[in-house]
Amino acid sequence: MNALAPAPDAAEAVDIISDADRDALHILPLATIPIAHPVLRRTKLVKNSRLDSAVEFFNTAGGGSGQFEVLEISKLLGLPNGAADPDIGLLQRVAVLPSYDVYSLRILLREMKIPIADESVLKLSPAKIASLSTYMASFTRPLVVEIFGENTMVGDFTNLVSMFRDCSAEQVRVRLATMAEKLGIPVPAIPKFLEDYADIFMSLSYYKQCLDQLLPGVQSFLITLKDIRSNHQLRSDVNLMRTCDFTENVINGTLANITGRLESFNKSTADMWRNLSAERFRRIEELILSYHTVIGGVLCALSVKTNAWVRNFPRPEAAGPVRRAAFIMSDMRQGIDRISAIEDARPVLSELNDD
Repeated sequence: MNALAPAPDAAEAVDIISDADRDALHILPLATIPIAHPVLRRTKLVKNSRLDSAVEFFNTAGGGSGQFEVLEISKLLGLPNGAADPDIGLLQRVAVLPSYDVYSLRILLREMKIPIADESVLKLSPAKIASLSTYMASFTRPLVVEIFGENTMVGDFTNLVSMFRDCSAEQVRVRLATMAEKLGIPVPAIPKFLEDYADIFMSLSYYKQCLDQLLPGVQSFLITLKDIRSNHQLRSDVNLMRTCDFTENVINGTLANITGRLESFNKSTADMWRNLSAERFRRIEELILSYHTVIGGVLCALSVKTNAWVRNFPRPEAAGPVRRAAFIMSDMRQGIDRISAIEDARPVLSELNDD
């Protein structure tokens, strides 16, 4: 088995990766992983509308997307070892991952023993973090009340961590000592707890935002299914009707599962603050982490499908039902069963219930 190439220079990897790519569910900038070929390091793996991974060399507003299958790359770049090239082997391994969001990648790349040049490439961009402030409020508020009292307002979690590090008021010190005692950790370890807390609940906020952003596209697609079923020409097509039913059931069932799961995490977090302990937090953290690849994989698949739908049919009048039905039978149908497979791998949600 060929050894992995040395990881690219950390500064180079960070410089190559755009914020938009870093924050996406369906994009893996190849500078993230130890790809040796300099041309490949500046490309990315993307999930296409059929949920297959392809190496994308360019994507322009007017010129489309230049995508190639992984096994085409060795010939395209004239690699001397062909399909046996270590870079091709690495691409084949990561091509099958269900999602390329940073939280899933942290887990999956570690499990695959694929080294990372700089761990910062597996963090959301500052702009994305700022956009999640509203989502994070429900998680930061209990902390603020616990330490600073009901009347304290904090803009974002970064400010909150700074306040904990710099606080000098006697009342705050007493509150910190109380919190440390509940957690079973020394007061100087509180900032590390806060960073872990911020990171795990930032992931939930990120996934919740991704879910909210894909819902309009899902709604547009479901409306089209109703139009197709009422169309005299199309409703007699048994295969089309069966595909519409299956696709709708997968999407609706998956959205219900994700929504229920996120609500369960929120409830568990609220319960944790009513009876705070390090054990309770670590248990919730472990359970949320165990769901990252499931939630990330499902949201990646749904967002790729709905984005493809919206690109092709941005307005209700953009195309008639026949053309929309043809797209459902091709791009929408292809790979939709993978969503169910990801869902089947999920942990048991009842594990979140407190003993």
